[in-house]
Amino acid sequence: MGARLIDGKALAQQVRDRLAVESAAVLAKTGVKPGLATILVGDDPASHQYVKSKQKASEAAGIYIDDHKLSASTTQAELLALIEKMNADSKIHGILVQLPLPKHIDSRVVLEAVSPDKDADGFHPYNFGRLVEGNPVFEACTPKGVIKMLESTGVGIEGKRAVVLGRSNIVGKPLALMLLQRNATVTICHSKTKDLPAVCREADLLLVAIGKAKFVTADMVKEGAVVIDVGTNRWTDGKLCGDVDFEPVSQKAGWISPVPGGVGPMTIAMLLANTVESAKRMAGML
Repeated sequence: MGARLIDGKALAQQVRDRLAVESAAVLAKTGVKPGLATILVGDDPASHQYVKSKQKASEAAGIYIDDHKLSASTTQAELLALIEKMNADSKIHGILVQLPLPKHIDSRVVLEAVSPDKDADGFHPYNFGRLVEGNPVFEACTPKGVIKMLESTGVGIEGKRAVVLGRSNIVGKPLALMLLQRNATVTICHSKTKDLPAVCREADLLLVAIGKAKFVTADMVKEGAVVIDVGTNRWTDGKLCGDVDFEPVSQKAGWISPVPGGVGPMTIAMLLANTVESAKRMAGML
């Protein structure tokens, strides 16, 4: 018997439908739609596609988009000035700075310039710190989406053994904290972890964000485990694939997320959810 599929597209659609109702309520109370500023610097085709997808989803959720596409020659000072303008704009409730930025711009400085109150990506050190203490305002979008996907299975998180492959500030670390706050027993693995397959086989919940195509094989997965694949890679045939070797693992897992169609749509949905939540907070509706 194969694993049941965690359909990120369908879950994201449910989130957008709910957000459209909430956005309409904000508009009715304040006369202003929830607003998301998108800032893209340079000509990276993948980044342009990502932003386009986020904008399309925003419109479906009743969110106003303030789109800023800047040339690759934009200086750090010019970018910081734009962010400060967005911070002060009462029509903007969330700010997205699309990464990666050109090499001459310090991403850390830029992300820290975004107001913590409009940090829809959840990357600001203030919001990360709030997450660490267990009192989050904005949670990072990808791990927040992973948690929603786990919850959708009905398997439950409390008391489960969770193994997170990857320790990035964007996915691995915040995801581990979110799981810990939901009373999972959490292990974070990385390139220096000894006997990684054995550690993975202990997982009831295996969350993979290691950045290596088809890295997790069936012999690394516990029978009946929930496997969520955060990776996006190109395989040798040019097709998208995740960090999990999907076909064989799906024969052993209890639940599994696909790539594409899994975590990606949920990441965008959580960006929108954070934006609407910010608008509700500013309108005194929370």
